[in-house]
Amino acid sequence: MQDFRNLKVWEKSHHLTLQIYSITKGFPREELFSLTQQMRRSAMSIPTNIAEGCGRSTNADFARFLWMANGSAKELDYQLILVRDLGYLSGETYPTLANMLDEIKRMLAGLIQVVSAC
Repeated sequence: MQDFRNLKVWEKSHHLTLQIYSITKGFPREELFSLTQQMRRSAMSIPTNIAEGCGRSTNADFARFLWMANGSAKELDYQLILVRDLGYLSGETYPTLANMLDEIKRMLAGLIQVVSAC
């Protein structure tokens, strides 16, 4: 068992979650209980699953939670494309968030490999 706060991937996903909360504040009111809520849930699920996995007693359990975090990252990936295409994000915001998310997905993939090999 390890402290999730020591993992760079948790730190980066936490930062991304804060960014998602910030940008979704500006979404149209009619999106509050749909896209806004779903994006926040997807983003928050990434560091949440990392944290929960760190509390598990086996590497197999930890890896399972990392896979769930990865699935949430994929959900958020599509949602970012959708809000970009709907015009809810500025031209500069989408690439920044997408790059952050890509880095997190790469980090998760690497961590899954390491944990699964143990």
